[in-house]
Amino acid sequence: MVARIKIDFVSDVSCPWCAVGLGSLEQALSRIEGEIEAELHFQPFELNPDMPPEGQDTVERLSRKYGMTPEQVRQNGEAITARGREIGFTFNMDKRTRTYNTFDAHRLLHWAGLEGHQLTLKHALLKAYFTDGENPSDRETLIRLCRESGLNQDRAREILDSGEYSAEVRARERFYTQQGINSVPSIILNDRHLIQGGQASEIFEQALRQVADAG
Repeated sequence: MVARIKIDFVSDVSCPWCAVGLGSLEQALSRIEGEIEAELHFQPFELNPDMPPEGQDTVERLSRKYGMTPEQVRQNGEAITARGREIGFTFNMDKRTRTYNTFDAHRLLHWAGLEGHQLTLKHALLKAYFTDGENPSDRETLIRLCRESGLNQDRAREILDSGEYSAEVRARERFYTQQGINSVPSIILNDRHLIQGGQASEIFEQALRQVADAG
């Protein structure tokens, strides 16, 4: 009998460790295919909710927020790039020169979840920002990524114009903040078991098996 596990993946599309964590989780899921069936939901979290529309220089932002020197930012980027290679994700840190507001991306991800295209859009958003150096707050970029992910581009434009799903995204953000989530990625299995960070796929596989065995 196939076990079923609900996975809430709390993350931001401007979070490099979220891309690493997702890749590791997907590796784990591929190894347990046929044994465990995962119901994956992406939940919103904004690392930079106060970010202005024009964005901010990434090195400057990280230096201010975490007290890192430019050299530490560079070294951190190298470590993330190496982890990305392990899970088949390409980080081009030289292209990620600015950090942007991601609220509209989260609104579209909420809609994509209703349409059954959430995972595809999540992948597209992460690749656009970290691999291709695109702006995940730019309207036309978001509309194009929706279209390429199998979503209706006219509906995507309508959502961006109207502010639709803003209340739903804010409510989910508040919920997870109130649950004590203050860093991402945070991966919650069956509403009870928390795994944080860009863990190795073996860690995810072990946790999934343990939860499945516990029923």
